[in-house]
Amino acid sequence: MIHPTAIIDPTAQLDATVSVGPYSIIGKHVKIGAGTQVGSHVVIDSWTEIGRDNQIFQFASVGAGPQDLKYKGEETWLVIGDRNRIREFATLHRGTVDGGGRTEVGNDNLFMAYSHVAHDCRVHNRIVMANAATLAGHVEVEDNAILGGLVAVHQFCRVGCHTMISGGAMIAQDIPPYTIAQGDRAKTIGINLVGLKRRGFPEQTIRGIKNAYRLMFRANLRMEEALEKIEQDYGSIPEVRHFASFIKESHRGIAR
Repeated sequence: MIHPTAIIDPTAQLDATVSVGPYSIIGKHVKIGAGTQVGSHVVIDSWTEIGRDNQIFQFASVGAGPQDLKYKGEETWLVIGDRNRIREFATLHRGTVDGGGRTEVGNDNLFMAYSHVAHDCRVHNRIVMANAATLAGHVEVEDNAILGGLVAVHQFCRVGCHTMISGGAMIAQDIPPYTIAQGDRAKTIGINLVGLKRRGFPEQTIRGIKNAYRLMFRANLRMEEALEKIEQDYGSIPEVRHFASFIKESHRGIAR
């Protein structure tokens, strides 16, 4: 159902099952998939694509132009997958030409009130961003990460899968998968043992991640030495291989 006070650009494409609440505004070239619910006083700006069965709560701002002084109104996109929940006053921005032209959000994510996803970010699947958690531009967050309230992530940083970032953390370097990080500037303090158990990781896998973490962060080895030993001793475990490759591919450095 489209409320009569909603304003929808004639170029927008909404599935017949989409609902739009009072006083919401939907801009040009917006695409919204089946079953998505748009609450009241929501703004969905131009060049935004939203998948199926999303819930966008009142006063959210989705698809606004990037907060980048170089942006001059070019066609860039925000692409959102399925079954995401975007809560009150959350803001998700389009990409920039220099950053590839797209901000990408996957499936089954929860963006709590006042959370922010900046231009050119890649937010994967089943991620929780608690109240006022903030991603600067070009940040990548892998599957199943949890960012506590007031977390801030510096531009171009990566947050690995199955991580737990404690509330108020200031992230200036990459956070490896399967770990817990906290502080200003955030450092890893251990593996996300509770999260791994809750998600059903086998004991052998958890033990391998523990050992890899110990070699990288507790064994007083140079990073190259630690990576070599991790791959030699535990490289048969896919999660450990991802842990090692994530660290190898880091450009901003690892939060140690």
